[in-house]
Amino acid sequence: MRLNAYLARAGVASRRRADALISAGRVVVNGARGQLNTVVGLRDVVEVDGERVAAQPLAYVLLHKPAGAVTTAKDPQRRRTVVGLVPHTPRVVPVGRLDVDTTGVLLLTNDGPLAHRLAHPRYGVEKVYEVEVEGAPDADVLRALCEGVALDDGPTAPAGARLLERGSRFSVLELTLHEGRNRQVKRMCDAVGHPARRLHRSRYAGLDLEGVEAGEWRALTAAEVAALRSAPTA
Repeated sequence: MRLNAYLARAGVASRRRADALISAGRVVVNGARGQLNTVVGLRDVVEVDGERVAAQPLAYVLLHKPAGAVTTAKDPQRRRTVVGLVPHTPRVVPVGRLDVDTTGVLLLTNDGPLAHRLAHPRYGVEKVYEVEVEGAPDADVLRALCEGVALDDGPTAPAGARLLERGSRFSVLELTLHEGRNRQVKRMCDAVGHPARRLHRSRYAGLDLEGVEAGEWRALTAAEVAALRSAPTA
């Protein structure tokens, strides 16, 4: 694997931070200064600032993200983070992001290639959201959400939309997306005139939260990991 990925697997730093360490000459591979394009094998000796490091086993965690947790490893405002909610060894980091007030399924892993595959928009990983919105969306609104709505960064791709609960003041929608734009669900709801009040991701890449309460987590099974790796792209 590439040297920056190896350092990330060893828990030294993120890939971006690892690139900075490599460029600064602080990483040595088999006695020679590491380069950004250095490829590391199982028998190679990697040192950072003179201390040997080793890639850790791959780990995969499903977290039921509670409201108020920040989807990051560290927060300058000292808010609780999703990484802090998962005291896991080896260290895992979130796949993609959820807004601080959004709840639901969040995956964390140290498997960089799989994380990239799941998070990158071009792979079209399915995401299912339950959204409490203002008002009572009618059939035309649901059709617009399904066919695509115009946002400032272009129209959305076709999606799934159905009404779970209708109320005079507030209703609950289920939206199924294969995109991953910033704040996409909230922007879509704003665009059709029914602003979102609460947002919960109930499923992600085929995984749900059965048996996992808010703030709790569990390790994925070997079968679940295999399914994520073999899932067809959109």
